[in-house]
Amino acid sequence: MAEEAPAAAPAAAPAKAAKKKATKPKKTGPSVGELIVKAVSASKERSGVSASALKKALAAGGYDVDKNRARVKTAIKSLVLKGTLLQTKGVGASGSFKINKKADTKPKKPARSFQSHTLLL
Repeated sequence: MAEEAPAAAPAAAPAKAAKKKATKPKKTGPSVGELIVKAVSASKERSGVSASALKKALAAGGYDVDKNRARVKTAIKSLVLKGTLLQTKGVGASGSFKINKKADTKPKKPARSFQSHTLLL
């Protein structure tokens, strides 16, 4: 028997390059909330703008409402919670909305520190 040369080690596989996540470019336009506030403030309706009319106004402005339906709903709800919009009819993200003109007109007073109060007994 002839001595065989040890088998050559298999060629080392080239190290795989770490895959980088494809970063999506940041959207540079205004947020959905800002678009909604602009659409409602541009309206001349006394009773406010209905949710469907609001979506039509966003679509006319170039926003893809069908693709971002959930974002529009959450933006409407958050604007009502913040007090930026008043809901004149309906519940949740449905109904009619108008701009709250009484939103934070008074500047808030700074909170008093507890140490400044002394109790006299």
